[in-house]
Formats: sequence, C-alpha cells, structure tokens
Amino acid sequence: MEDPVERLELLFGLGLSFQLVLTEFVRRLDALGYEDLRPVHGYAFQALRWGGLTSTELAGRLGVTKQAAGQMIDELERKGYVSRHPHPDGGRRRLVVLTDKAQRHLAVAGETLHALERELGEKVDVPALRDQLATLIKTLQDGKGPLPPLRPVW
Repeated sequence: MEDPVERLELLFGLGLSFQLVLTEFVRRLDALGYEDLRPVHGYAFQALRWGGLTSTELAGRLGVTKQAAGQMIDELERKGYVSRHPHPDGGRRRLVVLTDKAQRHLAVAGETLHALERELGEKVDVPALRDQLATLIKTLQDGKGPLPPLRPVW
C-alpha cells in the first residue's frame, strides 16, 4: 500500500514538516521552562534581536496590526522579555528592546534547535535538505530584492 506522505504536494509537505519541527521545538522549550512563550514570540524576538524596533516597525515585520503588536509587547514586557526605551531620534516613539532574560532564551532556543537538527540528521540529510531549500527559495525569489520577513502563519 502506498504511503500518503509520499504523495504530498510540495506545499503541504513543506507546511507539515514546518509544523512538526516547530511543535517538537516548542515542546522541548516548554520542558526547559519557557511555557510562557508562544511561537509568535520567537518571531518577535528574531525581529528585535539585532536592536530595537518601534511597535509599528514590529507590527510590519510580523504582519499584524499595530494594536496586536502593542498587546504582544505589553505581554512580553510584563513577563520581563522586552523593555521600552526612549527612541534615539527623540519624539514620542519608544524603542522596544530585548532584555537579558530574552537573550538567555534565545541562547537556549538556539541550542535546542541545533540539538533537534542533529537528531533529525540521523535520519535526514539535513545539509542536502538545507541546500535544496536554499535553491527553492532563490528560484522563487528570482532576484526580486531582499528576502521577505519570515512571518507567523495565523
């Protein structure tokens, strides 16, 4: 009997693979004490990782409304993962930056993800898969400027 996974269209195979890897990644982070975070918080952390953003800028990176970004920032601030600071250009804008607690989470998340990749590498040729995904991305992007931001699927 034919395995239905073998017949999956590319889009569904990519989506299902992403969903399963993300679910296992989150399960492992929860077990390490980060059950107060959701996957969307990881997208926010990645956007904020290299310096602060305003809530409007974060909303644009995540593909959400300014109100939704503001609510997420409020939640992450209450949990101690972000803080707000005066914008260096002045005015009323505030810069949202990651705290040391968020930086520690990013380090743990990175270690966890690399461990998961190593485990998957026992059954899947991860470097070849990464190369194939890079080729697919470059083919679809076709030199149309910078890569779009990776956004959560709502």
